[in-house]
Amino acid sequence: MPASYSTPTAKGARRRSRRRTHPRLLRGLLASVGVTLVCVLLFALLMQWLKPDDQAVRVVNQLIKLLSIFVGVLVMVGRGGDRGLLWGAALGLCYMALGVGLYALLSGQQLGLTAYLSDIAMGVAGGGISGAIVQNMRA
Repeated sequence: MPASYSTPTAKGARRRSRRRTHPRLLRGLLASVGVTLVCVLLFALLMQWLKPDDQAVRVVNQLIKLLSIFVGVLVMVGRGGDRGLLWGAALGLCYMALGVGLYALLSGQQLGLTAYLSDIAMGVAGGGISGAIVQNMRA
């Protein structure tokens, strides 16, 4: 038999594992979006009383994004799960790409390419770090 021969069950097992991972990513992404919506709503209510300056709003916005990614990774990978770094980076990429796309679509404003890329890079890095942390948590 040639070295590249794979049995039909090996191919089927590979397909099944790929199909199972997509709902996991979707579940993590939905958890991240849910956390974002709750935090943005709470912060909008607090802004009425606190009246923060623009710099404080930017910082809180970034913290909300990172918290949302962390919770999404925790839901997706689970404590002590496998491949946390990879899954976290994938979730961070999807979450930030969705956010950047919605911002561009809904606001009608066009930021520079570097602003979009830096947001996406922050999501990938934050997701990867979150995944590594969650993976090393005890179950």
